[in-house]
Order: sequence, then C-alpha cells, then structure tokens
Amino acid sequence: MKLSKLTLAIATVLGAGATSGAVAMDLYVDTQTKQIFAEPGRGRELMGAFEKVQSAPEKLDRAEIKAIREDLALKDNAIKALEEHAAVDSAPDSVNLKLDKKGIQFETKDKNFKFRLGGRIHADASYSGDDNFVKRGTNTHVEANDGTEIRRGRMEFLGTFYNDWNFKSQVDFADNNVTVKDMFVQYDGLNVADLPLAITFGQQKQAFSRELQESSNDLMFTERSLMDVLNAPTVDRAIGLNIASLNKNWTGQVGIYGDTINPNKENNRADEGWAINSRWTYAPINEKTKVIHLGVAGNYKAPDAKDQVNDSDLKYSYETSHMSNLKLIDTGHIANINNIKMVGLEANGLYGPFTVGGEYTHTWLDRKDNANNLEFDGWYGEASWTITGESRKYKKGKFYKVEPNKNFSLKNGGWGAWEVATRYAEADLNSGAVNGGQMSNLTVALNWYVNNNIRFMADYNKVLDISQSPLTTVSGGKPDSLDMFMVRGQLSF
Repeated sequence: MKLSKLTLAIATVLGAGATSGAVAMDLYVDTQTKQIFAEPGRGRELMGAFEKVQSAPEKLDRAEIKAIREDLALKDNAIKALEEHAAVDSAPDSVNLKLDKKGIQFETKDKNFKFRLGGRIHADASYSGDDNFVKRGTNTHVEANDGTEIRRGRMEFLGTFYNDWNFKSQVDFADNNVTVKDMFVQYDGLNVADLPLAITFGQQKQAFSRELQESSNDLMFTERSLMDVLNAPTVDRAIGLNIASLNKNWTGQVGIYGDTINPNKENNRADEGWAINSRWTYAPINEKTKVIHLGVAGNYKAPDAKDQVNDSDLKYSYETSHMSNLKLIDTGHIANINNIKMVGLEANGLYGPFTVGGEYTHTWLDRKDNANNLEFDGWYGEASWTITGESRKYKKGKFYKVEPNKNFSLKNGGWGAWEVATRYAEADLNSGAVNGGQMSNLTVALNWYVNNNIRFMADYNKVLDISQSPLTTVSGGKPDSLDMFMVRGQLSF
C-alpha cells in the first residue's frame, strides 16, 4: 500500500512512543574505506544520530500475532476513511454550509451552484396627533389610524446555477395577505466590449429612481419620501425584461415592462399596456468614505384602456403612513390617459459619516378625447450624520445602510452605530382641472444599528404647508397641524 503523509505521520508518532527510552549515538563514515566509527576523525563524515533498538522476542504466540494484525487492520481502515473523506470534501461538487449575517448559505466547492435563504421583519408602531379632519365639503370625519402592524414580513430565496444563472423569489406575508415582490431569473455571463451585461426577466423593480431602487432595509427613514407619490403607481415592480451594465463608477439600465404580478384590475382578462424606462448613474468620485453620485432616469408608459393604469386605477395620493390610511393630498381617479412620460434627476454626496442628496421627478400625462393634459412634480432633499463615525456603503449606483464598527454588547462594551437624519420633501398634484393638493413636510429620524442584522428606527413627521387638500379641519381650515410619530424594529438577513 502506498503510504500517504497522514500514514507516515501516524507511523512516526507510534514509533516515537515505542523508542522513547532509547539513547541516541552519533555515527561517522570514512569517505575512503566506508568503515563506521563512533567518534569523529580525519576523513570521516557525520551520518546522523542513531538509537539502539531492543531486539524482538525470538517467538510471538498466536494471540499476540493476531492482536498485532487486528491493530494494523484497524489503523489501515482508519487511514483509508480519512483519505476518502478528504477526497470527497475537496471534490468540485462538494457543498459548504455557512450561516452568517446574510442568512443560511449553501455553495459548491467550484462556486457553480449557490443557494441562500434570507428574509426581513419590519414591526411598526405609529401615532398621529392633531388629526381631527373632515372631507372637504362634507361632515364625514376622518383621522389617521394609530397602532401597531407588521409593515413587512418577507422570505426570499436566492441562488445560482452553472455560475451564470441567478434567480430570486421574494414573498411578503404582511397585511394578512401573500404578495409576490421579486420573482426573476438573471443571466450575467455576457461581456460585450469588456463591459459586463446582466439580463433579467421576470417580476422586478423598474429602472427608475434611486430611492425606489434601494431596498427598504437600507432606507434612512421608515417610509419613502413624499416624492414617491409619483413613482409608486407607475414605476414600481412589474414583469419585464431589463438589460444592465453595473460597473464600479457608472451604471446603465434599459427595461421594457408590462403589468405587475399582483394586478389591481376590475377585469383580469384585460390586455396589458407597456412601458419602457432607463436609468443611468455616474460617480466621478467613488472611494470608501468619499462619493459623488449623479443620476438621470426616464420612463414612457402607454397603458391599454383596461390596464393597471386606467380610468379606475390610476390616481396619485399621499398616505401619511402605511397604517394610517389618511390621505392629505389625492388626485382621485384620472380618466382618458393616452400615455405617461416621466423624468427623474438624482444627486448625492458622501463624506465620511455625512451624506447629503436628493431627487426630483416630473410627470406628464397626455390625455385622450380633448381632455386637458396634466403635469405633476415632486422632490426631496435629505442629510444624515452617523454619530459613531461609520460611513454608509455605496455600490453600483445604490446606497446601503450603515454597518457598525462595533456591535452592541453589554458584555463587550459596544454600542452599535447611531445615525441622525432629516428630510424635506414637496409634491404638487395640482394641474388643470385636477386639484389633488400641494404639500411639503419635514421628517427627522434617529436610527440605532445594533449589529448588521438588527436596527431600531424612530421618525417624527411634520406637515409644514398644504393647499387644496381634499381634507379640512372641523372649522374649515387647512390640515397642516398634523404630527406623526413612528418607531420600527427591523430584522433582516
């Protein structure tokens, strides 16, 4: 049998134990006569140190011989098992199992096949003050709902097949309902003119708006800005095809989309419309703690007469929180839409623990049957400071949440990462005969990142100015006295 290194190591250990009591002696050989000597001398070279080995007994009985053979057989089998285990463990299709901040992960040795189980839980509590309102021109009383809810409760499955094929399935169980968020397949094995390309088909986020592109796990505030009133109804997730080149300093995407996988239609058999959009970003400065981010996006949607954007479904409205169901500005249903055109602008900067930036969205509605065309717009500006010194992460046109340098631990003395942020936002839903309202608000946030997976958030929202709202105070005044408080406990992996 061919001896491996492991076999020789075991034999060496056994031999060392058997001869541990022997005395070593240096021996020398005469280079001319080849005789062996116990002392150094002229023309003699040191052969090494040798030990006297006790002579074996003249005769072993059968029991001793049997025991020795059985012992050698056991050692031989153990060595074979170790060698076989080492061979299996190093095979290309062997699987590594890992559990860390990204969840449960499986990966073959050659990295051709991967699987990851992730998820998120966002548990919210909200309270609104001075929200005693009525619908304009009526005595119908409305106010914000206060209480607690699971804002998001998602499980996601991500994987890779044959190195180049990726998939993602993400399902939300909040609101006592099952909703598909992401469900797509992506091929990223293309490289054209030294540019990596990724082709994604299925239910996915459309190529528009940095705020909309970023995960809810990474937002600085519990909810997206007032500007999102224009984006969410038209350029959120949909089924389509997206081609993207995502590089370190610049990104480019072009996508064509149909309907969402969760349609809100009165007639589910209706034909779909279509949309094409594109988003491009550039970072002239892109260092670990210094970033300048610029972006532009455009969207064109041609809805069918009975599409998700139709007479009965398209409207723009701002809900003070997901739970409140209080809409301070609201266009109501908009009829006779021929097409929707949108443009978005982005600019952000990061310097160490500080960030500043904002976005602007403008929407044009081209209408049929001599109806007046409409224009709406919205924007926000935000700034943040990580008190404990950490920087937000930036990668391929997106910003990611803070990761604490030292996790919170009473035992080890860490306090996690603490961040304060503020945001000012405006939206104007007044155009032509549509008086949806104009509004501005201020949000102040305090975020505590316990570790990479757990954070706690607290937001204060204040309505600063509002006009032509569908709501009034009981005395007929503007509903600009609303204050809202929200807290969130978040687990994500």
